[in-house]
Amino acid sequence: MLYANRLFLLITTIGTSLLAITPSVAADLPAPSEQVGFSDEEWTFTLAPYFWAAGLHGDVRQFGLPEVDIDASFGDIIKHFDIGAMAVAEARHGRFSLFSDFLYLKLGAEKDTPLGILADDVDVDITSLMVTAAAGYSVLSNDRGNFDLIAGARLWSTETQISLNGGLLGDRSVSDDATWVDPLVGVKGRVNLNEDFYLTGWGMIGGFGVSSDLMWDVMGGIGYSFSDRFSVVAGYRALGVDYKNNGFVYDVVQDGPILGGVFRF
Repeated sequence: MLYANRLFLLITTIGTSLLAITPSVAADLPAPSEQVGFSDEEWTFTLAPYFWAAGLHGDVRQFGLPEVDIDASFGDIIKHFDIGAMAVAEARHGRFSLFSDFLYLKLGAEKDTPLGILADDVDVDITSLMVTAAAGYSVLSNDRGNFDLIAGARLWSTETQISLNGGLLGDRSVSDDATWVDPLVGVKGRVNLNEDFYLTGWGMIGGFGVSSDLMWDVMGGIGYSFSDRFSVVAGYRALGVDYKNNGFVYDVVQDGPILGGVFRF
């Protein structure tokens, strides 16, 4: 069981680490409507699926076990990937914008026990969900770019389940979960370099002791517009969060390159 405990701690951390990836592409979303061929009187909508190759570093604790130091590369994380869905959606009208970030992720691992007496093998399954909702206002907006102020909240939810199969303790399972909401504020912006290329980025800070003690999120990237309706963004993103409650500890930093597609309607 000691091996299983450390295994699920590693996979739990990996699962929670990928919760936050959604906003990485969102920095490109609030480009002013006049920049993409629409008037300020129209609503515009954006959908941005993305991929974030992030590693994870920090301290975690669950199930009342001692705190564990984690240093997992993206290669370590992807080995345990089962299924996931990640996308950003935005609605914009003139200087005002609303956007939602969604991430669902399931990770899993299975390991035979050394002797196979108490159990033949141990399954660890992680289910994670993150939803971010925020509103933005462009304090600066022209044909060269935009600068937005944003405010909103981020919901985190993760559940870890350990199942014993076969042996004396077969068909038994135990689970632990945590759900919290962090308020956040920040800025995001875009600078058009020419008709095709642009720079985009954002910075956010949140938590403020409401749930997490501190949460921060920064991203910078370069985009290429194939048309007014579609572009791609490549860049780098780093995020940190420090959450502790009732024996659950999640104090980590995750960072890595990002790649996404941005569809405008």
